Amino acid sequence: MLYEAKLCGVKFSPASIVLIYQHMENKKIRKRIIPLRNFSKYSDYSLAAERLKNNPQHRGYLEAVSQSQLEKLHIILQDHMQGYRLQHSLASFHLDPDQDLNKLDDEELACKKGQMDELFEKNQKRKDDADFVYDLEVDFSKSTR
Repeated sequence: MLYEAKLCGVKFSPASIVLIYQHMENKKIRKRIIPLRNFSKYSDYSLAAERLKNNPQHRGYLEAVSQSQLEKLHIILQDHMQGYRLQHSLASFHLDPDQDLNKLDDEELACKKGQMDELFEKNQKRKDDADFVYDLEVDFSKSTR
């Protein structure tokens, strides 16, 4: 890998992905602005993110950026194009344990399930982890004082 992505963000006008990366040979930190020319508020964000990641011109730079992160950036841009504020877009990525998932449509439900899977993978303890305990039993009953 010739480039290491450090930060990734969006620019609203014109709609672009902003990537701060480090060139691994000379250790210089640079900024790359990737314009999203054919992206609109009606575009499929997952397909657009996949196309961007597989684009030969940007593939080397975006190799370390996950597909889900690119999708989130596209969702933020799409929400901005539809007139939503940034806080609304960021709140949609937050998992609310009290939210009734039965009331969501199929696309939103799939997004929430993807977020839950990602969170589970991040918090999962594996056999190779230093703090792994086999057959751990935890009592979740509330203590009364």
